[in-house]
Amino acid sequence: MRPARVAGVLAALLVLLAVLAGCGSTTVVREPPVVVTGGDAPAVAPGSRTRGEGDQVRIAVVTHGPASSPFWAIVRNGVEAAGRQMGAVVTYRAPDIYSLDRMSELIDQAVAGRPDGLVVSLPEAGLGPAVRRAVRAGIPVVSINSGSDFYKRLGVLAHVGQPEDRAGLAAGRRLAAAGVRRALCINQEIGNRGLDERCQGLARAMREAGGSSVVIRVDDQSAATPRRIAAAIRAHDIEGALALNATTGLETVEAAKKAGRGSFMPIGTFDLGPDVLKAVEQGRIRFAVDQQAYLQGYLPVVFLSERARYGLFPAQGDVIPTGPNFVTRRTAAKALELSRRSIR
Repeated sequence: MRPARVAGVLAALLVLLAVLAGCGSTTVVREPPVVVTGGDAPAVAPGSRTRGEGDQVRIAVVTHGPASSPFWAIVRNGVEAAGRQMGAVVTYRAPDIYSLDRMSELIDQAVAGRPDGLVVSLPEAGLGPAVRRAVRAGIPVVSINSGSDFYKRLGVLAHVGQPEDRAGLAAGRRLAAAGVRRALCINQEIGNRGLDERCQGLARAMREAGGSSVVIRVDDQSAATPRRIAAAIRAHDIEGALALNATTGLETVEAAKKAGRGSFMPIGTFDLGPDVLKAVEQGRIRFAVDQQAYLQGYLPVVFLSERARYGLFPAQGDVIPTGPNFVTRRTAAKALELSRRSIR
């Protein structure tokens, strides 16, 4: 081709590119779904669903937290946000009241639907048989919240949550640093391994400081709870308290007043909420332990969706810690707005 002709062709191409650039149009290319097999991914179980072109990933979530709980509302918010962002169909189910038998039934029902992944909380080892049935059926399982000490034995891929003994120890050390040597641990669900570990961590922190701790069992939905906590404070000459959820944290503030301790007794609580954060901001609660419930709902749905589509997953068998993080008077205002939106 002669040089003059080459120059003409180049000039025409430049004009065409300029016209296209000026149009401002955008071409959207949607990546087709990919089904990954091989490697460490389990073989497809007999009768299980396979994804076709445009088919959506389906994730089932079963937790032990009732819908009325502010904490579990945040977990569910994270689950639903991840489902929207990942383009996955997510179902969330929990017992109306705490019940291992009902949880086992819900897990079995989820398994019967052949989801691409299962997210489950593990408040007690009694859920082991139901979780093992899911694993044997070839369904990838991620546990959340409680169960970090035994999830591996069930064949669960990973655990997303807060190591509870570590969290209790860190919270107890904060109380010890405030001068507490006789501490009260307020447990609304004795038998829940995660909550029991929090109290054990507090006890260890008190022993390290030359002190001791007492555990009291309460019903966090009972109007009599503040009176019971106040009676325990007086009976054991308690100097500081650790509540294990946001509801009992606020009840402990009321109990301290009833016991004549006013705002002088250091109080720590697990979990957030607008009322808790206001109390922290005002100095009525010294700190709140943030285990980032939103991430406990959000991350497993992302992990299992990416595993179903591309075979991608973090290191299997690991705990992916979401806490403990601490909100204090200095940082409470920053968390308050997000708490109102059920994110923190």
